[in-house]
Amino acid sequence: MAHLQLSAVAGGGRAAAAAGGGGDEMEDVALLDSYDEEMGGAPLGAGEEEEEEVYVRVTGMTCSACTSAVEAAVSARRGVRRVAVSLLQNRARVVFDPALVKVEDIIEAIEDAGFDAEILPDSAVSQPKAQKALSAQFRIGGMTCANCVNSVEGILKKLPGVKGAVVALATSLGEVEYDPSVINKEEIVQAIEDAGFEAAFLQSSEQDKVFLGLTGLHTERDVNVLHDILKKMVGLRQFDVNDTISEVAIVFDPEAVGLRSIVDAIQTGSNGRLKAHVQNPYARGASNDAHEASKMLYLLHSSLFLSIPVFFIRMVCPRIPFISAILLMHCGPFIVGDLLKWILVSIVQFVVGKRFYVAAYRALRHGSTNMDVLVVLGTTASYVYSVCALVYGAFTGFRPPIYFETSAMIITFVLFGKYLEVLAKGKTSDAIKKLVELVPATALLLLKDKEGKYVEEREIDALLVQPGDILKVLPGSKVPADGVVVWGASHVNESMITGESASIPKEVSSVVIGGTMNLHGVLHIQANKVGSRTVLSQIISLVETAQMSKAPIQKFADYVASIFVPIVITLSIITFFIWFLCGWVGAYPNSWISGTSNCFVFSLMFAIAVVVIACPCALGLATPTAVMVATGVGANHGVLVKGGDALERAQNVNYVVFDKTGTLTQGKAVVTTAKVFSGMDLGDFLTLVASAEASSEHPLAKSILEYAFHFHFFGKLPTSKNGMEQRKEEILSHWLLEAEDFSALPGKGVQCLINGKKVLVGNRTLITENGVNVPSEAESFLVDLELNAKTGILVACDDSFVGLMGITDPLKREAAVVVEGLKKMGVEPVMLTGDNWRTAKAVAKEVSLYFLGLIRNVQLLT
Repeated sequence: MAHLQLSAVAGGGRAAAAAGGGGDEMEDVALLDSYDEEMGGAPLGAGEEEEEEVYVRVTGMTCSACTSAVEAAVSARRGVRRVAVSLLQNRARVVFDPALVKVEDIIEAIEDAGFDAEILPDSAVSQPKAQKALSAQFRIGGMTCANCVNSVEGILKKLPGVKGAVVALATSLGEVEYDPSVINKEEIVQAIEDAGFEAAFLQSSEQDKVFLGLTGLHTERDVNVLHDILKKMVGLRQFDVNDTISEVAIVFDPEAVGLRSIVDAIQTGSNGRLKAHVQNPYARGASNDAHEASKMLYLLHSSLFLSIPVFFIRMVCPRIPFISAILLMHCGPFIVGDLLKWILVSIVQFVVGKRFYVAAYRALRHGSTNMDVLVVLGTTASYVYSVCALVYGAFTGFRPPIYFETSAMIITFVLFGKYLEVLAKGKTSDAIKKLVELVPATALLLLKDKEGKYVEEREIDALLVQPGDILKVLPGSKVPADGVVVWGASHVNESMITGESASIPKEVSSVVIGGTMNLHGVLHIQANKVGSRTVLSQIISLVETAQMSKAPIQKFADYVASIFVPIVITLSIITFFIWFLCGWVGAYPNSWISGTSNCFVFSLMFAIAVVVIACPCALGLATPTAVMVATGVGANHGVLVKGGDALERAQNVNYVVFDKTGTLTQGKAVVTTAKVFSGMDLGDFLTLVASAEASSEHPLAKSILEYAFHFHFFGKLPTSKNGMEQRKEEILSHWLLEAEDFSALPGKGVQCLINGKKVLVGNRTLITENGVNVPSEAESFLVDLELNAKTGILVACDDSFVGLMGITDPLKREAAVVVEGLKKMGVEPVMLTGDNWRTAKAVAKEVSLYFLGLIRNVQLLT
């Protein structure tokens, strides 16, 4: 995956899959399908039929049901290709075949549906030049179940210019693909808010809007200074200062002004009083999650604080004579205990529980139902009955039982569930947070003078890196952005991208990837991809898109959720009438009913129970939460899943292909054997090899040096870690022999001069190319090493074969267990490797899997 490519989200995925021979079973699934395909026709320009487009002003629409009625009426006319109606703009866009239908027919269809219509002149419809479709992410608040998701998605897809929309309940995020020449982000936000939900734009593929956090913004004068600075800047389209939270939202032209220039201008223009820093959108999302969790926790605490006294008054206090006597006292026509419960529960019902009423009203206003409707029905029924029973008893003397505590405790338990739900949603995005944290927080920017010489190093926020910047990457630090090496040489650990544990050598003109670890030397790199264009950002985007995708089974769950509430209400009514009729005819004993109760109250409690225990939220949350957790855990372990559909199809997998190094093995080579085939002492042999490899940065060289060092000095070093490291450096500087004319030969080994003699350390190819004969005894020993999954390192000195070393990459402890587990599941594990044939067969035999063959120079494309 060193050359990861993310497929464009667009229509035509099915055709591409079919052309590749994959058919429907393995076709690529685009999360944001073409809007034109969803509207039931081919894209504009496809086909030979003549098409025209007309915009119609439609008045009288009040809700999404009205837009659906207009769309249905116009679509029913023969010759109409596509219809999109905007409730916000009171406008309809109709694409039709002029040979089959006239504009007058479209107007007539709309008027027959009960709305007024008129054709908009060309001047009334803005027609800017075509732009490429943008993909934007929005945070959507107020969604509680799958019905809300369906409602938001339906509203978004009906907006003109929107090609597709996906909404995730678990993360409260929505991803919209739209044509910026037809609709903008603000109109999309307005559409979501008009549907009764909260909405905020997060980021888009344009990266033209950022949020800057500000320090030093305390007074009105500071705000005025900031306004003056931003007004003078070229390229800033608009800005909005929020002095309450010390934040400014800036919309700018990235081609005209860089983000770092904006930050520098704020600091310079205010003489250092104001300092700005870029707020990471994912950090903002985490802050919103924390705010929502704290808000829900406050409501839960308030409900508990009021509900617990109600519970005690009902269940505990009657058993305490002194308190019971007080509660049974009269306050006018009411009993003190009942009056206290009424007051406390009223606060819970209408103050703490206000959010349920608001959400239920929004849902019913748009013709849908959700969990909030059930909660409102159940608690209101219990509350209203209790109030009626209390008033009836106060004025008649006959006091039927009241159930105020039922209403309060239901709201408390539902809030507790909502709080747990918010916490769960926050944890599902942990994978994204960990991926974001792979990028370093800061970068070292190298500044040039007029002559092009580097004169200064400046530490900047990594989010402020711009294309063309020259960055310094120190050993042990992470690469801050995708780029090209312009100076230096080192090895870089790219395992987070490729999964390959072996470090990759980097020199001038080598490509480096942001977030990877520089191991040894200092590098100067030129950034060429920043922001959303980096490989890591694309991986994050892929994971986010996968988490937002809907598995096929979820579509069924969404359908069940859409009809769940009406079914529950129907069952509740049936339950009430069955119990009421059974009580009326005496089908159950009167002892089941308390003396002050009656058949009506007894049946009502059962009906309320049916309404309250039913929750469609689980149906809408279970599948997306499972998808998010699965894709998140996979991303943390280097496995990228394209979405719920891929996870669901994983049950049909027949083969799993493993890379050997770093996947089945630990990815860290260790020396296991050293044997001399000449008269040289083993210690001198190891010193010779270590001296030759000391100048190499290859991982195998480090393993050889470590083995030789421990052979000579094991048990002779201080026990403390710091002391051992210091002593080791001193020993290495005196123990090793001086190597001259050192050169590393990629794919073969190293060669150098030690004490005037030519030393070769490497594979069989290096030895044979230099005319060194390998004794038959050594050849047999080498074959035995390879048959036992070890790699042989051959050593020659002064054109004579000296000895060899066996190096192996130990298997992971769980490798054999995983392979055996896959076999028990009916999945055949397969290994692919670029290692030599004997070593590969030995590893495959050790873990009992099928060895398919050797591969070299493989590129994986998504």
